[in-house]
Amino acid sequence: MSVGLSGKCWAESDGFMELRSEGMTFSIRKINLCMVICIEEASECINHRGECSMKTIRVVAAIICDDMEKPAKIFATARGYGEFKGQWEFPGGKIEEGESPENALVREIREELDTDIEVGSLIHTIEYDYPAFHLSMDCFLAKVNAGGLVLKEAEAARWLTKSELYDVQWLPADLSLIEMLEKLML
Repeated sequence: MSVGLSGKCWAESDGFMELRSEGMTFSIRKINLCMVICIEEASECINHRGECSMKTIRVVAAIICDDMEKPAKIFATARGYGEFKGQWEFPGGKIEEGESPENALVREIREELDTDIEVGSLIHTIEYDYPAFHLSMDCFLAKVNAGGLVLKEAEAARWLTKSELYDVQWLPADLSLIEMLEKLML
């Protein structure tokens, strides 16, 4: 069923109702006898109790640097796939069930860059809302133990100095870490 009301379009089918108006999409879904309301442009999903029900994705990122005590250069990669293809990020990936963030980071860097790293200290956890999910990203300093940083998924990579940090187009979540890195780097 689809009905137009005052410039607003409603659509309804199988426990799902959607309203589109002025660039916003409001979705209402029935899930396990609970009504979930998603306001897509606002990056929020709330259930009938007012709680956030947006999917959270837990990931880790390696701030690979030349020296973990006094870094002068950090390693960044340009995403080679997906919606953010070509934008820059710190390498890493999803934490698998039962895996510690540090172990996930070692595994991800071995898979993505064919490199073994030493994981240093956690410098920040980024909480960022993308339109379709909430990202929780633990960011660790790291250094290369063995391997040549071979790009298996990324389309490009660079070692960046403090003065070059803003020379690349960062992914939105990663950008929030740059100011902190500026203070940390030589």
